Amino acid sequence: MKVGLAQINGIVGDFPGNAKRIVNAYREALDKGADLVLTPELALVGYPPRDLVFKSGFVSGCLQALDYLSSEIGDTPLVVGYVDHNEKGKPGKPFRNAAAFLDDGRIKARVFKTLLPTYDIFDERRYFEPAEFCEPVAWGEHRLGITICEDVWTEDYLHRPLYRRDPVEELRQAGADMILNLSASPFHLNKARSRSEMLSAVAREHSLPLVYCNSVGANDQLVFDGSSVVVRSDGVVQRSLPSFEEEVCVIDLAEQDPIAVDEPGEPEQLFRALVLGVGDYVDKCGFRSACIGLSGGIDSALTAAVAVEALGGENVHGLTMPSGYSSAGSVDDSRALADTLGMRCDTVPIGAVFEEIKNSLGPLFDSLPEDVTEENMQSRIRGLYLMALSNKLNHLLLTTGNKSELAVGYCTIYGDMCGGLAVISDLPKTRVFEVARWLNRDKEVIPWNTIEKPPSAELRPDQKDEDSLPPYEILDGILELYIEKQCSPEEIIDNHGFEEQTVRWVQRQVDLNEWKRHQAAPGIRVTSKAFGIGRRIPIVQRFGR
Repeated sequence: MKVGLAQINGIVGDFPGNAKRIVNAYREALDKGADLVLTPELALVGYPPRDLVFKSGFVSGCLQALDYLSSEIGDTPLVVGYVDHNEKGKPGKPFRNAAAFLDDGRIKARVFKTLLPTYDIFDERRYFEPAEFCEPVAWGEHRLGITICEDVWTEDYLHRPLYRRDPVEELRQAGADMILNLSASPFHLNKARSRSEMLSAVAREHSLPLVYCNSVGANDQLVFDGSSVVVRSDGVVQRSLPSFEEEVCVIDLAEQDPIAVDEPGEPEQLFRALVLGVGDYVDKCGFRSACIGLSGGIDSALTAAVAVEALGGENVHGLTMPSGYSSAGSVDDSRALADTLGMRCDTVPIGAVFEEIKNSLGPLFDSLPEDVTEENMQSRIRGLYLMALSNKLNHLLLTTGNKSELAVGYCTIYGDMCGGLAVISDLPKTRVFEVARWLNRDKEVIPWNTIEKPPSAELRPDQKDEDSLPPYEILDGILELYIEKQCSPEEIIDNHGFEEQTVRWVQRQVDLNEWKRHQAAPGIRVTSKAFGIGRRIPIVQRFGR
């Protein structure tokens, strides 16, 4: 059998557009000789639709698109993901996460998702009712075990038993001779590798070939990397599709020689995920261009490089806004970066405005010494300028703060946090350096001076980040344990050798600055535990304080 995998990039709620993408991919697969074509999870809907499913007309609109889609399908079947109603009168949640087997202009079978993830970024039990049983779909000589995403995830890879059922085993016992999986599995660093290992283990354990089609593209904070695979019944990966790009591929399951696809290294994975996240966010939200504040620092430099790769230099507008504390090198580095990237960069000094504001507020401050208040004023002036540029020219403003800063509140609300998308807010500072150096592997993209100079906000004389923060290698090590691994401060101190006073300070800053993160722009998720969608911490709480 020759199976076509339609690794496509859909838009949530765009039923006509998604149907057109699916039809085009289906026809391309037919031209390549496919006997059957597989799409990702909820390909007709876009993933995740979240509370849109509750809106009047949403599911009926999806079903109308499914009827249209079935009319376009000939004698080569298409398996497509969609949202269905839970049958009237049946108990449970109102909808089903479903797959339709379309053949000869008709819906020959409907399959419902059995295992509904409700952890981390997932909340499917809020909407969907699980399948009551699993049985193969008969097609010619084959009995196809159609599964949806979580249905093939095993306890060994979830790290804890979550479910009482094993859909793959149920299908095997019911006579399935292969497993098809429609998936929308979000990216985080090295996810493709662990996913491929898991799929190999499932195929080998059940002695069934497994065809896995994953979504690609970005919706809100989530990036989907594609990386679809076909696995032989002995667990050997026969074929892998590229990461971070659309692809329609036809694989002959009778072929035995695997064709390897090299997995990108970690810095490249991160960069490509961010590029895909920015490009899709801008395009799918209806923007055509972006603006960014350039400080001469590494965070804004990497954000600009991502934006230019995603949108083209002609669609990225930089603004450098020096104050009396800005070094000449910072302005020069910003201009050098813009020239290399081919983007526009304008200079608007903020010194005079800053002095005027200080003079205006002087009587209210009653001769109090300058402190962080004046530092934040500068950041908020820059935020005002950037938001004005965004409003006037219809640019999407990209914020430039990294995960380390956002974690401990080393950022200014209504200042450098202004914007519509926080590009590197899930990238720790040490990873920012790592990706920047990778970007410069063949030629200087980001000025080496930007990478090598000590990080500084340049909001007071001779300021350095390490005046206020632990060294980033130490800070990021503690943050990974506290945020991603969810270790207690005691575990971090006792088991990992970090100094107690530093750990307690980091914990306190993370906990106290939850209110800032609740007001931050959405950020692109690239680690296993990003702020926002997968981490729901109350602002008002006293645990551990």
